[in-house]
Amino acid sequence: MTGPALEFTENDQIGRVAGVDTSRVAIDVTNSEMLTRVGIGQLIAIKGATQAEFLIGMADRVTRSLREELSDPDGGEFGTLTISPADHMQAFVIGTYRTVDGDKTNSFKRGADSFPQIDRNCYVIEGGNLQRFMGILGADFSDDERLKLGTFVADQSAEAIASGDRFFQRHAAILGSTGSGKSWAVALILERAAKLKYPNIVVFDMHGEYAPLADKSKSGFAQRFRIAGPGDLAAPKDDALFLPYWLLNRDEMLSMILDRSDQNAPNQASRFTLHVRELKGETLDTAGKAKVKETFTVDSPIPYEISGLVDRLKTDNTTKGVGKNGAAVKGDWEDKLTRFLSRLEAKLDDRRYGFMFSPPSEALDYGWLAKQIVKLLRADSGNGIKIIDFSEVPADVLPVVTGTLARLLYDVQFWMNAESRTPVTLLCDEAHLYLPVKDDADAVQRQALWSFERIAKEGRKYGFSLLVVSQRPSDVSRTILSQCNNFLALRLTNDSDQNVIKRLMPDSLVGLTAMLPLLDTGEALLLGDAVLLPTRIKLDQPQVKPDSATRDFWKEWGTLRPDETLLEAAVECLRSQARSN
Repeated sequence: MTGPALEFTENDQIGRVAGVDTSRVAIDVTNSEMLTRVGIGQLIAIKGATQAEFLIGMADRVTRSLREELSDPDGGEFGTLTISPADHMQAFVIGTYRTVDGDKTNSFKRGADSFPQIDRNCYVIEGGNLQRFMGILGADFSDDERLKLGTFVADQSAEAIASGDRFFQRHAAILGSTGSGKSWAVALILERAAKLKYPNIVVFDMHGEYAPLADKSKSGFAQRFRIAGPGDLAAPKDDALFLPYWLLNRDEMLSMILDRSDQNAPNQASRFTLHVRELKGETLDTAGKAKVKETFTVDSPIPYEISGLVDRLKTDNTTKGVGKNGAAVKGDWEDKLTRFLSRLEAKLDDRRYGFMFSPPSEALDYGWLAKQIVKLLRADSGNGIKIIDFSEVPADVLPVVTGTLARLLYDVQFWMNAESRTPVTLLCDEAHLYLPVKDDADAVQRQALWSFERIAKEGRKYGFSLLVVSQRPSDVSRTILSQCNNFLALRLTNDSDQNVIKRLMPDSLVGLTAMLPLLDTGEALLLGDAVLLPTRIKLDQPQVKPDSATRDFWKEWGTLRPDETLLEAAVECLRSQARSN
């Protein structure tokens, strides 16, 4: 583009600046005919301090009122009463456009270097001006930084480009009601990332809806794993993923089996901690890891036999003490661990927890963990996008499982040499299921929250980021959402969910949230550091679509008959807790 992107005539002028309040501008409308074409979100150009400068604003209020005026009498006794419109607009300033800025032409930057001045001309950006202006957004992003998400709703000929670096490195959130297009947005972003040479994204898939993205026969590009179900315990399949109990730290393990209201809870926690530390020490002795033994803690991910822990706890629970005369007396721990043992053994006997308490024998090898980490964090030969299916994990331990895996991946990144780190993003689908508001969280959920909130606060320094996806932002941890600097907000109809978005936005952008309940399926507001202009976009459709399409209830009730054989098969799957049946 050689000429200025914005060129206005008198016919494009809509009014003049009548008032300025920080970033908000009040405009007296002089072109009432043009006002009928202006809506919320319309871009406005305000003449700046120099000829080469315009302040760019976005309309968030348009009003028309009628006023009565008494004209002066012309030789008569009484004047004529007339009614005329008084039109006003309000806009908030979002950036500065310059036709020439040093050696650059047609540049746009966020923020205003100066405030609008009273009586400055204001113009509506539309038609050719709009096309040219949208074209310069994202033009400064380098080719290896560009993340194309769709097109601008205001000008569908212009591509909506975000900075891929800024989108991922400062945490992001994709928020929208069910059916608004969240899953397609996720699939689109994964599809774009998969075209890079070494992407590294781990997807926590709660419902198995992203399985098509790993189907190579349908142009899939991801690698898929499943948290092992009861059907995997005898003969694990290649894609089954186990998370052995010894990966859990002390607090995560106790959150599942310790009843804090039990008067013996301190004794139970104490004996558990002592025995686990000793058992891990014995493993290090057997593996010849004397150097590790000098510094390891009870939280270190070192294998040990759970049966050995149970035996030691039972011994504590039944061992008598010795009195003054050598007579047997009640032992220090006798009968104090009974309920703790019962809860632990109940978990061991429940096949739903087999992925944790009944891992394959090789999971007790010292070198097993390193192999699993390589499987999950490698990014070569098309293995960069990893989808982990949590759909068969029991709901009561889902937070601990997701939190343990997230903490483990983050800790590996944390302890890696700084020069050797490659960036990793954790995509948390249906985040409200395991990252609740802290006040509503139970003991199990708080363990997961601690892990994810640590990542949200510190992860950027270590090349580890979060992409949070939820249909109920009001139920997601405030701490985690407040650390997100980029938002892809799709349709949200619930007031409490909309208010969450409003609280996360700067005051100047709150007006944009009025669009949230009006967005069409696949439309979104893109806000944050990754884009120069907060705006409404139409997302591209992904080539490989997730298994999340909304069913056509009325049409299918009229054409599709339930299959009795498949219903009977589903009952068997329910009984066996495995979909493969």
